Amino acid sequence: MHDTTTLDLETAVDLTRTGDLWLFRGRSAADHAIRAVTNAPVNHVGMAVVVDDLPPLMWHAELGRGLVDVWTGTRHRGAQLHDLRAAVLQWSHRYEQRTWLRQLDAQVTRPMEDELLRSVARLSGTPFPATTALAARWLRGRVRRPAPVETTYCAEVVADAYQAMGLLGQDRPTNYYDPGTFWSGDGLELLEGARLGAEIQVRVPGPVPS
Repeated sequence: MHDTTTLDLETAVDLTRTGDLWLFRGRSAADHAIRAVTNAPVNHVGMAVVVDDLPPLMWHAELGRGLVDVWTGTRHRGAQLHDLRAAVLQWSHRYEQRTWLRQLDAQVTRPMEDELLRSVARLSGTPFPATTALAARWLRGRVRRPAPVETTYCAEVVADAYQAMGLLGQDRPTNYYDPGTFWSGDGLELLEGARLGAEIQVRVPGPVPS
């Protein structure tokens, strides 16, 4: 794990390993709405997937379809697997988001990677809910009631992957989680001695929001 509080994008991507979290905070009305509803400091979260000889990837869910989903080879909304660097550049420039990296301190084994890829295969292409539906879905989760699987949002995708890998307990449904759950102040409890490091702000080249 890296102990620097700031990293440039290229270094952050190079250091990233499977299970690391990428967190985003933006200024749009939708970004503010997500943070207001969930009382969270961030509005988006994705998880790094770094396997075999593939470039570092990001597994997340979003409304846009500006990048090719590596899993399907198509452009679509919802749950998608993107080239990590391209995804961060899009979220920084097009969506005007600030970016942080949280590194996972745990040994990710081949069986854990296999379960992660099964999670990706199961959820890839699942649509992203509308803002009101997202709020209702999350509120349902806060009272420990699972939501139907026809839609999914970013924190659910990450929670499902962590549960599949055995890093997160099954006692709470995936819709219990929101992006802020994966920020250090929330005290997320991981299993098998795994832990997440502090947030490292990522300096992205180009027009980065203030």
